[in-house]
Amino acid sequence: MQTSLKNNINSTSADVLMINDKGVMISVMGQDYFLSYNRVPWMRNATINEVLDIRMNGKNAIEWPKLEVDLEVDSLRHPERYPLLIKRNEFDFVAQ
Repeated sequence: MQTSLKNNINSTSADVLMINDKGVMISVMGQDYFLSYNRVPWMRNATINEVLDIRMNGKNAIEWPKLEVDLEVDSLRHPERYPLLIKRNEFDFVAQ
């Protein structure tokens, strides 16, 4: 019974495991991912409190409400499918 409950919690949760000078390690639905600051530059200057405030947003996304950031879980599994785009204004996109 405990294993089933643990698996259910892991399959619906998002947690920060580590923060260092290179990026953030998170666990989403039982899978661990490292988010390099090169890939997620908006976290480089975030406070620890802002980064730790992570949660699931439905079944397919995670969010950092204090940072106003949402990421699809699929973008963690397959980052090559999601090139980073920085929007400087509504008419301008710069690929990273």
